[in-house]
Amino acid sequence: MIEIEDVWKEFVKGERRVLAIENISLMVAEREFVAILGPSGCGKSTLLNMIAGFDRPTRGTVRMDSEEIVDPSPRRAVVFQEPALFPWFSVMENVVFGPKTQKQPAAEYRRHAAQILEQVGLRGFETSYPAELSGGMRQRVGIARVLIMQPRVLLMDEPFGSLDAQTRMLMQELLLQVWERHHQTVLFVTHDIEEALLLADRVCVMTARPGRIKKIIDVRIPRPRAIEVTTSPEFNALRREVLALIREESELAAMPSADR
Repeated sequence: MIEIEDVWKEFVKGERRVLAIENISLMVAEREFVAILGPSGCGKSTLLNMIAGFDRPTRGTVRMDSEEIVDPSPRRAVVFQEPALFPWFSVMENVVFGPKTQKQPAAEYRRHAAQILEQVGLRGFETSYPAELSGGMRQRVGIARVLIMQPRVLLMDEPFGSLDAQTRMLMQELLLQVWERHHQTVLFVTHDIEEALLLADRVCVMTARPGRIKKIIDVRIPRPRAIEVTTSPEFNALRREVLALIREESELAAMPSADR
């Protein structure tokens, strides 16, 4: 469904050139959940932005359904670290903003919004405003606002990165439950090894900048999953493998370029 073919991305600022990612090729199947994991500055978000259509590769091609991605599309929805809600809109008004602007029938999108708000645990908060909600609840609104548009691809850029540990765990469980219902194709950027292994079918471990795919790890832990799988021997073996890869790349990133 998503094809990334020999993608490079270079940023130019004045006379300075920064090669963010190089020679990345990846295919993502429909309904697959893929996590992109790597050290800070390795180009994870840059790659996601090109899949979203916010940016273009310097070289190579990104396609969806065999068509090159050249601009944003509601078929590929993005959930950011901060939900960026409209503070003057209620929860319900934030969620229905997309279908309302597309002039869909109000009765239809409000019924759908009510169903999604119940799925993400926000029933009873329809008339609340973002300032009245916790960080985790605001992120739930952000996810509901994306799901109501029924995208085929869900792009998530560290959506739980700003949450405390307990809330983050609850949001991970929520995402697993929501994905089991909707089964969108998901690309999920994270720094968190445990989060990547808990959520994904495959984990793409990236190198230090310039980012490349160091290794793709299949997560063969059966679904549906819950937080309890993180204590299993299979999960811990995968965690040790990924941790060794990340540690190696972090050590390389800390070395002077001449010594790498």
